[in-house]
Order: sequence, then structure tokens, then C-alpha cells
Amino acid sequence: MADDDLDELFRATPEEFTALRTELAAAAKKRGDADAAKRITAARKPTMAAWVVNLLMQTNEDVKPSLSDLGDRLRAAHTAMDGDAIRQLSSEQRALVDDLARAAFEGADVPNPTAALREDVTGTLQAAVADPDVAARLGRLAKAERWSGFGDFGDTTAVFTSARKAKAKAEPKQAPGKPAREEARREDRELEEAKSALAAAERVKANADAELSERQSDLAVARLRHDEMRQRLSEAERGLSAADKAYDEAKRASREAAERVKQAKARVTKPKRKT
Repeated sequence: MADDDLDELFRATPEEFTALRTELAAAAKKRGDADAAKRITAARKPTMAAWVVNLLMQTNEDVKPSLSDLGDRLRAAHTAMDGDAIRQLSSEQRALVDDLARAAFEGADVPNPTAALREDVTGTLQAAVADPDVAARLGRLAKAERWSGFGDFGDTTAVFTSARKAKAKAEPKQAPGKPAREEARREDRELEEAKSALAAAERVKANADAELSERQSDLAVARLRHDEMRQRLSEAERGLSAADKAYDEAKRASREAAERVKQAKARVTKPKRKT
């Protein structure tokens, strides 16, 4: 049951996540499933990119097997150091990731994603190809993933990189280009660096916005609970006051009744006059 609840939770939009998490955890506690309640409560609100990927995984059951299968074939090609296979599979990977990213944004109704969001989604899909652990967590991600470049792919990539460097050293050096060409290349590099910095800043802002949204949701829930507790306290205080008043009235009635009983007994036991 917890798995069904978690799937439902991670399909919810980031704006709906916190309230639904509270609702599902409360329902699990009510039915006596403490383990499910604990797992649901521990679930972290996903960033926008993570939600887009989660939604894609949960609404398209063929996606995860496709990514895992491609990852297995790429690892095998790297292990065998089969350059032709690696180039072919790398091209297949780019096409698959592009297609899935497009489908993910369409499914999430995000027609114009920011550069940072697009980069996070494609980076997560690429990480799922490279890392089986990431692939296994697809559908319940809390944040975007990115392949570090180490692991099964990293070792063999280093071999190919070294081979390319050796080949480059063996080739004759070309004459330096004209100053204008060098300046153009420098400007291109600066532009790419600026784009990367912008994408990084947008990712930081997106994560900060997601964190702010969650904190706002938590604050709203806490305020509702506080108001509810204050209302319950007020009702309890009114109930206590009414109970005190009723007790005092009952106590007075009891004293009065005891007095009447005493008087009645006195009349019953009063000696009769002799005739």
C-alpha cells in the first residue's frame, strides 16, 4: 500500500506535494500502517525537474527499461573498448534522451522550459543511462541527477581519451590562425561560459524557489494546525467552564436534597403525643 501511496505522491505537482503528503500519511496512520506513514512522511518534495522526470516514468512504463537496456549495451561496449559500438550507441543515447525530454515536457504541460530546467531533465535521463542506481530510483526522485563521469563508463572513457591524445600528438601541428580567428574563438568560449553560468544560476534559483514553496506549504499547514488547536482549546475551556458550573449546581442541589431528607426524617421520627 505504501508503494501505491508514494507513486501517487510523486505524480503530484510540486505545489500539491506537501498537502498530499500530509493527507496520505494521516490516512496510513488511521489504517494502522505505521511503516507506510513513516515512508510517506520521509519523502522529500521533488524539484520541478525531478517531478517532470517522475511523471514521465510513471505514465510511460517502457521508459525505464529503454534507458536501462541502453545503459547495459553502452557498458558492454566500453568494457570491450569497441569504438564503433560506442559511437553508435552514444548517438542512440542522444536521440533517446532528446525524445524522452520532449515527451516529458509535453506530459508535464511545460511547453517552454527554461534552459536550466531542460538541462536538469536531460542530465537526469543521461545519468539514468550511465548509472543503474539512478535508473532504479526513477519515478521517485527528489532532485535532478547528473552523472559524475566516473564508474564503468569512466575507466574505459579514459582509455579512449588517452588514445585520442596520443593520436593528436602524432599529427603535425597546424599553423596558428589569424588574430581575428583567435579573438572569435575566445569570444565563443566566453559566451559558452556565460551560458553555463546562467544555467547554473537558474538551477540554483529553481532549487531555492522549490525550497521556498515547500517551506511556505509547511508554514501554511502549521498555521492551520495551530488555529485548529486554538479552536479546540477554546472549546475545551468552554466545556470545562460549563462542567464547573454544572458541578456547582449539582453540589448545591445535593446539599438542598440532603437537607430535605434530614427534615423529613425528623418529622418521621418525632415522638407522638400521649392522649
